[in-house]
Amino acid sequence: VPQSKPGVCPMENLSLTICDSAGGPFATISTNRYFPFAVGNKWVLEGDEDDESVVVEIEVLDETEEVAGVTTRVIKATEYVDGELIEIALDFFAMAPDGTVCYFGEDVDNYEEGELANHDGTWRAGEDSNLPGIQMPGDPKVGQAYFQELAPGTAEDMGEIVAKGEKFDTPFGSFKKTVTVLDTNPLDDCEEVETKGYAQDVGLVFDDGKLLTSFE
Repeated sequence: VPQSKPGVCPMENLSLTICDSAGGPFATISTNRYFPFAVGNKWVLEGDEDDESVVVEIEVLDETEEVAGVTTRVIKATEYVDGELIEIALDFFAMAPDGTVCYFGEDVDNYEEGELANHDGTWRAGEDSNLPGIQMPGDPKVGQAYFQELAPGTAEDMGEIVAKGEKFDTPFGSFKKTVTVLDTNPLDDCEEVETKGYAQDVGLVFDDGKLLTSFE
């Protein structure tokens, strides 16, 4: 998969787009080819980071949340490191008429040694100067760059599509109809550059080394 040199922000000089929150009506079920979701969908990704086993479970809940005047779908993401609960995030997504999946924020619970520690990373569009970002463009093209999160000082993740059609081999299967995205965060000077792979009709299959092990 493509690599980017740590310590630089590869997107800092690009024109970054954001979600048009007035461009509705929005849908709470996504038919985006590379980021589809419907109630009951569940992805599990597993891998090793710094000699620790990491498991991420993502589940589309039968719940909606109104954020910035838009009804969004709630998607729960749970992360474990060496079997220990690290984070539970409730993410708020909705699909625009052109197929763009917009990201309206998240409620985050961070855990330490089994206890709730803080809610760092929590943000919602419509509060303060926060705006919705883009999780996946409706018609992704190599070179597209966009804010995934736009909560100044709290969450400013950026994404850039760097490849299409790369092959990702996972325990769940091999995928060739894919989009590869580089994620960076200017709040940490882009010291961590993450690579993610999304497969057509499935969604996330590669998350910075973690591989899809099950999908339903």
